[in-house]
Amino acid sequence: MFYKYEIRNNGKEDILYLYLNMKEEFSKELTRNSSNTELSRRTKNFIRNNHINFNGKKVYLIVDGIVVKTLDLSIIPEVIEIKSSKNFLDDVYLVNIKYEDNSFIEITLKEYLLSVLANFLSFNIEKGVVKVLSILFRSYAFKMMEEKKYIDANSYFGVFNQIENYRDIWKNYEENYKYLEDNIKATELSFVSYKGEFILPFVHYCNNGFTCSNSSFPYLKKVNSLWDLACPNYIESKKFTYKELEELLGISFDGNIKFDIIEKENNFIKKVKINGKSFTGEELIKLLNLKSLDITFIFSNKYLETITKGWGHFLGLSIYGSNRLAKNNLNYISILNYYFPDVDIMRYEKSF
Repeated sequence: MFYKYEIRNNGKEDILYLYLNMKEEFSKELTRNSSNTELSRRTKNFIRNNHINFNGKKVYLIVDGIVVKTLDLSIIPEVIEIKSSKNFLDDVYLVNIKYEDNSFIEITLKEYLLSVLANFLSFNIEKGVVKVLSILFRSYAFKMMEEKKYIDANSYFGVFNQIENYRDIWKNYEENYKYLEDNIKATELSFVSYKGEFILPFVHYCNNGFTCSNSSFPYLKKVNSLWDLACPNYIESKKFTYKELEELLGISFDGNIKFDIIEKENNFIKKVKINGKSFTGEELIKLLNLKSLDITFIFSNKYLETITKGWGHFLGLSIYGSNRLAKNNLNYISILNYYFPDVDIMRYEKSF
């Protein structure tokens, strides 16, 4: 997008000069009627993602040596307000929950958010992280109700367990309930979208120093998350006897071990073959109950040892990393922008 930048001071303030080439797609957008909001959003993302130390307000966009646009970043809202004729308030908007036996219940969006976010409280999440999760799962609820008219109770993204069930799990139920309720309320009507579409709430506990991009979901970008390397659950070691492996994997060793890594990408195991039987990385972590695809295998005469780094799929929001950012006083909008740099944070206007 930008091939060079400079920060100059005109005697009164710092000004950021961003240089583009007309061959670039983004440069061509400047010749169309692109809104300042969209250009400023992408400019802010570039500043953040390239760790440019610029705290000023004014940005000049330079194409082939000519200033073609001046942006004032201070007047661009971090959250975009949009009008809607439908009432999206958490205690009014209704969602359908579908269980595995194909039965349904209808609850308010507030009840859904309380129930799905309750799963994360065991990680001692900060207020800012609760707010980020509220926005992500509210977006998910809007998306599912728009596309499928229901949300799966046991989905890839989060398990729904009615909040009332936590009375028997939490000793401080009322305190935890209010903690979630207050932070959900603080983000009411807010959601995230990418190019006008609600995004999916990709969340993992910790990674191996960076999140991953995914071509199927262009709003998932590779982002440094070095805090995760200090996570207490960063490394896990497990040992399996060969008899255990025979039962878990459905293979026979007969005193012979033949192991081949067929496909590997960015330290992630994509496909392996063990004694003639092939497994995808996803199959292996389910069968052996491993925490991530970043797996190192160590064989001995008596057992196989697996060493995994990180916990989860490394996509989207890191719970541990975002918690560290929140503890360092980064607000929830900045955290959300950091882990999802290309999304729009939006808020419906109240309708009565």
